[in-house]
Amino acid sequence: MATKIQELKLDIERIGSVSAILMLPANVRACYVLAHGAGADMRHPFMDKVAAGLADRGIATLRFNFPYMENNQRRPDQPAVAHATIRAAVEEAARLCPGLKLVAGGKSFGGRMTSQAQAKAALPGVKGLAFLGFPLHADKKPSADRAEHLGSIAIPMLFLQGTRDGLADLSYLKPVIEALGPKARLHEVAGGDHSFAVLRRSGRTNEEALKEVLDALTAWIDEIA
Repeated sequence: MATKIQELKLDIERIGSVSAILMLPANVRACYVLAHGAGADMRHPFMDKVAAGLADRGIATLRFNFPYMENNQRRPDQPAVAHATIRAAVEEAARLCPGLKLVAGGKSFGGRMTSQAQAKAALPGVKGLAFLGFPLHADKKPSADRAEHLGSIAIPMLFLQGTRDGLADLSYLKPVIEALGPKARLHEVAGGDHSFAVLRRSGRTNEEALKEVLDALTAWIDEIA
């Protein structure tokens, strides 16, 4: 049976509504609430590939736009607005996918905003957070300041990181993850940048690197309670 694709509007209390897309495969066993990065919306090719690849693996996705992207604005929303949007998306995913294991996170900015929302108040029903390139610091300005809130999160976390990621120097990220203990896991994508793209001389393709990411994410989703 084919994957069902549903386009919908996500209502955010006191903020408005944004577009969203649910991809629901026939053999579904979990749903990933997938937030986009700062510079591209939910329909970016990277987001399309992640959603389609997870559908092939039996994982549903609910993608959505943050309000600034929905309204064609360049500056990302304030954290409170982003957090409210993520909460609305989680609630909608639970309504549309009753009984399924629910995880949340996303690409770069979207993943970081999801972690902040979870740290402030647990996202109802969410069993784990998965980050597709956690932006630990500004580009090539190593710091661990953006990780301070992660210690407040009690559920499992998966960090999928390229070893060439300019926004996550692994010499800073690894100690953060080690300090979080067994609830946090790092999966390094050799030669991958912030979007897991690899150099031609690496001997493999971007598609192969993304397959590694999706296989690791799927295995982790299946593993967590």
